[in-house]
Amino acid sequence: MKRSLQQVAQAVEGRLQGDGSVEVGGVASIASAARHDLVFVEEEKYLARALGCGAGAVIAGEFAAGSTGKPLLICRHPKLAFARAARFLQDGDRDGLDAGVHASAVVHASVRLGAGVVVEERAVVAGDAEIGDSTRIAAGCVIGRGVTIGRECEIYPQVTIYAGTTVSDRVIVHAGAVLGSDGFGYVRDPKSGRYEKFPQVGRLVIEDDVEIGANTTIDRGALDETRIGRGTKIDNLVHIGHNCRLGQNVVIAAQTGLSGSIVIENDVVLGGQVGIGEHARIEEGVMLGGQGGVLPNKVLRGKGVAFWGTPAQPVRQYLKQLAALARLGKKR
Repeated sequence: MKRSLQQVAQAVEGRLQGDGSVEVGGVASIASAARHDLVFVEEEKYLARALGCGAGAVIAGEFAAGSTGKPLLICRHPKLAFARAARFLQDGDRDGLDAGVHASAVVHASVRLGAGVVVEERAVVAGDAEIGDSTRIAAGCVIGRGVTIGRECEIYPQVTIYAGTTVSDRVIVHAGAVLGSDGFGYVRDPKSGRYEKFPQVGRLVIEDDVEIGANTTIDRGALDETRIGRGTKIDNLVHIGHNCRLGQNVVIAAQTGLSGSIVIENDVVLGGQVGIGEHARIEEGVMLGGQGGVLPNKVLRGKGVAFWGTPAQPVRQYLKQLAALARLGKKR
């Protein structure tokens, strides 16, 4: 579905310069743009290239005011406006989806479906589940008993959501993710040496506007709950153990692993392949670099402070230690 630039300008709160009736239907890079695409530039040195490409319109900063050649959307933060425009155009495409349940899907009679819900081929939705307005359950998904999914969610193919999980509004879950599976909890019998399963009867709560990457797994709580805070973004192949509590607007890159009962406060950033031991706490605004490691029960604090290494420490301190080791090696 195409939208007029006037509509896009209103959606992203940009200032329109040029013909507002021009229609766009997608976003692209400057190199690949076609006449119905939007592109963006954040720096003036790239503006001429954007104005000369095949795109129908350009999102740019105040530096582009008065430029000619294409219609412009002048925005304070062009990249952010571009992302919002992409979502606005994508939502327009969703308007064309046929709501309803595919003939090959299996949906229990007790399931409550909101207006505009789409349930695609071979999906299974168990009893007492509830799916909010305009949510899409893609092909091959399995939604367990008593699961609640909010409005305007995108549940991509082959996602499994275990019984009792709550997914709030505007959540995106990419293909192959598993939500609400049992945590890794066992008790060893000292007499026999056998491990017996500790109860995993808690639940998982995903708050609004969370995005969960492909093949990511998030365990339910053992006795209480695992909670993922509003606006958190989780990359592919991440594992989050039972009883973890993530705050708002946390960012976690691929292949990170969180043991059980970890607290991650608001606005934390975790790089790729980070490992965090059980009962650790990462306080608000901390940044932990790729392959950083936090030992069990440890606390990282310092809003805006970057940590690195294993065990993780402030990056300046870590680099000084590496330099000292290098000097020792040369002396030997």
